[in-house]
Amino acid sequence: MIYLTFTLSFLSLTKEKATRRENQSDVSKFLLLGLPMWTEKPGIYYILFLILYLTTVLGNLLIILLIRLDSRLHTPMYFFLSHLALTDISFSSVTAPKMLFNMQTQSQSISYAGCISQVYFFLLFGDFDSLLLTSMAYDRYVAICQPLHYTTIMNQSLCFLLVTVSWVFSAAVALLHTLFLARLSFYGDNIVPHFFCDLSTLLKLSSSDTTVNELLIFTAGVVVITVPFICILVSYGHIGASILRVLSFKGILKALSTCGSHLTVVSLYYGSIIGLYFFPSSNNSNNKNVIVALLYTLVTPMLNPFIYSLRNQDMKGALGNVLCKGRFSTRCIVT
Repeated sequence: MIYLTFTLSFLSLTKEKATRRENQSDVSKFLLLGLPMWTEKPGIYYILFLILYLTTVLGNLLIILLIRLDSRLHTPMYFFLSHLALTDISFSSVTAPKMLFNMQTQSQSISYAGCISQVYFFLLFGDFDSLLLTSMAYDRYVAICQPLHYTTIMNQSLCFLLVTVSWVFSAAVALLHTLFLARLSFYGDNIVPHFFCDLSTLLKLSSSDTTVNELLIFTAGVVVITVPFICILVSYGHIGASILRVLSFKGILKALSTCGSHLTVVSLYYGSIIGLYFFPSSNNSNNKNVIVALLYTLVTPMLNPFIYSLRNQDMKGALGNVLCKGRFSTRCIVT
């Protein structure tokens, strides 16, 4: 009797798993429609996006290399910057290689597992970007508003803690989104009007109830995007108040040189998000979403190395030092 009960329970559980697997495997792959304009001249767009991606990878790798090689850059600000560069490479690599491969092979397909994985890593690096920019804003706040206590507050332990917590929290949020997405069923409708597997786009394709997923998106958006953005605004509010108290042209220039690059990156990152989610357009909204997504997945990560290198004397000095050492065997001193 016990054996019969166990057998029936096992068969029932197996049937339930098979039914769930069948529901989820009705769509074994998705079709990515890509960008709305690349059907006209695919060869030109392929070369353009390949150049953007390679520039992103090489530029951010150069940032990481310079920070590792130059001991003058072993400070909290450049510690965060090296992680930002690594994240930019990873963030672009989630979507760009697959997009370029599909453009080259004239294919639009991506497997179900590949699509779910793309969602996870896209959310992971996107959320980490937001949290890391917040840590960098706090670093700039301490540097300008509490300069005498900067080395004490922004010690190595705090920097590692901020980065570690950002990674762990981003991974947890991304995993939560992915697990709830994997529970959904897709019956036949597998055409994704995007160049990558965007979470909100996939929810529209699902035949299941997505109320919980949408609530999770709202909650995670508040925690990972809105709250960090408010913290950044508060940090720069204190920085602005500190600058106004000094009323010194030299002090203003120093503050701009200290915060200018970070503020530019923050404007690009959150500007695209605000333009996408807070100012939706009624006409061709999907095309606008795709183009804005292209900006913050490819263009912004490509611009970050130029922003930090062109506006930063330390980075210019480190680059000159490396180039000088490459030309001559003797040690070069760059002032």
